[in-house]
Amino acid sequence: MKILIIGSNGFIGSNALKYFKEKRYTVIGSNLKVDSSEIPSGNHESVKLTELFQSESFDVCINASGSSTVAFSLQNEQEDYRLNYKNVEKMLNALKKFQPKCKFINLSSAAVYGNPAYLPVNENAPANPISPYGKHKLLSEQLLLEGANNDGLATLSLRIFSVYGNGLKKQLFWDIYQKSLKGSLIELYGTGHETRDFIHIDDLMFALEQIILNASFDGSTINVASGIETKIQSAAFTLVKNLNPKLKISFNGVQNNIDPNYWQADISRLKMLGFIPKVSLEEGLKKYAAWLKKSN
Repeated sequence: MKILIIGSNGFIGSNALKYFKEKRYTVIGSNLKVDSSEIPSGNHESVKLTELFQSESFDVCINASGSSTVAFSLQNEQEDYRLNYKNVEKMLNALKKFQPKCKFINLSSAAVYGNPAYLPVNENAPANPISPYGKHKLLSEQLLLEGANNDGLATLSLRIFSVYGNGLKKQLFWDIYQKSLKGSLIELYGTGHETRDFIHIDDLMFALEQIILNASFDGSTINVASGIETKIQSAAFTLVKNLNPKLKISFNGVQNNIDPNYWQADISRLKMLGFIPKVSLEEGLKKYAAWLKKSN
């Protein structure tokens, strides 16, 4: 099997490149990256995609490129739209023209759900994104569904929840580490009782492999998560315990309206494909803390 990973220098993309190479798949990484300065706008971008799909044949294409944070989308809404929607549109057009049999996986996000009406949230729940990032991810999902229904493309959208692990330099755990370098008291937003469904990067890679091998590429969506709801307070305390037990965490009670309050995924569909989460949050954060102290 020959796999193309677009965005292979990013957190998820670089881990996918390493994982599938170690599994002895034929893997090629593309330097189509997240940062807008590295993806020229206009015709040059289309030419790069055309050359990519004309040069070699692939069995699977994983798009791990694009903006990956809500904060970026708030400050750069049009750029986020281009990275998370327009680029996906160009990839699908290139696949349709040159490699219509290639399986295409786009990394979407749990942000499409917004604040779910019920937990655990399954793939049939109404999508109600509350940020530009979530809206653009939802639009890209609709592109993949149209590509499957109208053009016969083999597509699949993965709604990834809160992925973390060695190499991550953004979001909650990275923020905690950065603040720990400046003092022993770490202040975080919210109450600490908000929840997330954390999945370790190693489990995400295993999930990707099971999806490639066993899923129907019919334009649908799959939740990718651990299926475990964890309070942010609990996760934060677990990390600092492994970073430095002398660190203290406080929550300022300030909440915003662009982050969900509670998340837990129903991963029944993912489990049917052979996925079982293997890395507990305790184990994963212990590894992450060790990596932070060694690498940074």
